Amino acid sequence: MEPRREEKDRVIEMIGKARSQGRKFLMEDESKEVLEAYGISTTRELFAVNEDEAVKSAEKIGFPVVLKVYSPEIVHKSDVGGVFIGLKTVGEVTEAYRKIMENVSMKRPEAKVLGILVQEMVPKGYEVIVGAIRDAQFGPVLMFGLGGVFVEVLKDVSFKLAPLSKKEALEMIKETKGFKVLEGYRGEEPADLDALAEVIIKVGKITADLHEVVEIDINPLIVHAKGLIAVDARIVLS
Repeated sequence: MEPRREEKDRVIEMIGKARSQGRKFLMEDESKEVLEAYGISTTRELFAVNEDEAVKSAEKIGFPVVLKVYSPEIVHKSDVGGVFIGLKTVGEVTEAYRKIMENVSMKRPEAKVLGILVQEMVPKGYEVIVGAIRDAQFGPVLMFGLGGVFVEVLKDVSFKLAPLSKKEALEMIKETKGFKVLEGYRGEEPADLDALAEVIIKVGKITADLHEVVEIDINPLIVHAKGLIAVDARIVLS
């Protein structure tokens, strides 16, 4: 999918703003805006600057929700206790908001916290990782793997140079040992491989179009029997 001109201009402007602020990465919501411009579905989320706004945002999105700390100085939010998932009530959202602020002030007291992202909780599905890195010699290199222990313990990932055809993207998926899981293990519905292949192709397109982008990481990308959605995303800039 080719982004509309106004979407492409917005993405370029956003990257320019990040670099002018001395940032070498896009914030999560900014990274997702890039993905959306290229036709990759992402979670609904709202930005909140205080407890009351977090509650109102959760009610607007609909429970259950996820709360994440929003700071340009914190890349790995889970490491500082900055993420709470599966929040089902106003009370749980209030408590999670307070805990996030406490955790961050203890573990990263110097970090500037701008607020909280309140995000929809996505139904369970197949958890995968799709990414890209700009190699100095070969250009954009795409990466695919299953999430969880598959990528962390088994290092079960495949790599290919961008751009890819649909056939090559599907081959990339099938190269992993975890492909058997995606086919529908023990009676589970198989994952939407066509939609997954399209995301891999689109990530290649983003890195080809936007030369300031040196790394993309969609982790996790939740794939269902029909369709998929990017839950978290990170884009690193040159």
